[in-house]
Amino acid sequence: MHAKPASVLFDLDGTLIDTAPDFHWVINQLLQEEGRTRIDFDFLRRYVSNGARAMIAAAFDLEEDDSDFPRLHQRMLEIYLEHLAVDSSLFPGLQDCLHWLQQHEIPWGVVTNKPERFTLPVMQGLAIDEQASSIICPDHVTHKKPHPESLLLACQQINCSPENSIYVGDHLRDIEAGKRAGMITIAATYGYIDEDEDPQTWDADHYISCATELKPLLKSLYSVLTP
Repeated sequence: MHAKPASVLFDLDGTLIDTAPDFHWVINQLLQEEGRTRIDFDFLRRYVSNGARAMIAAAFDLEEDDSDFPRLHQRMLEIYLEHLAVDSSLFPGLQDCLHWLQQHEIPWGVVTNKPERFTLPVMQGLAIDEQASSIICPDHVTHKKPHPESLLLACQQINCSPENSIYVGDHLRDIEAGKRAGMITIAATYGYIDEDEDPQTWDADHYISCATELKPLLKSLYSVLTP
């Protein structure tokens, strides 16, 4: 495969942006309000890609049908809105990778299950929102990942072919969505992966264990591009 890629699309949390530090602060703030014991960072990190509900269930050891769950969920989102891009950052090497994509006029975008009211402020806080050619959130589609609708919509917005586009994600649903859309998939195993999960079973086209490996991988796949 030596043709110039049509686009490179990223999942957000755990793939493009390391949002776990802010979520750790938010969850511990909520635990403190509730008179509960703080949790450590490594424990929470593995749940971040599964969203707010998963983090609350893990931190409070609750089922989603617990009577307290809706209140805790709503309060967590309120706290998070006030603490969106304080300690979050691009994973090491990805700022350089995004710059490299722009140099080669390869459009990139974000396809996430994170709602728009959280996604846009985080990206704005890191000053990458205007660089993205497409930002697709659950608000914009009928079906969330692993359904391919959001990825296909991003390709439509960019006016590019899914078959020669790449999707990078840190969860099985990302790889499933990418494959269903007919895209080339890259599993980011540095992301927020549960300790019981084995990314090698996801059947991604490529794997990277560190974000700094993405740019060299793209260079090797698309050798027609200059350094």
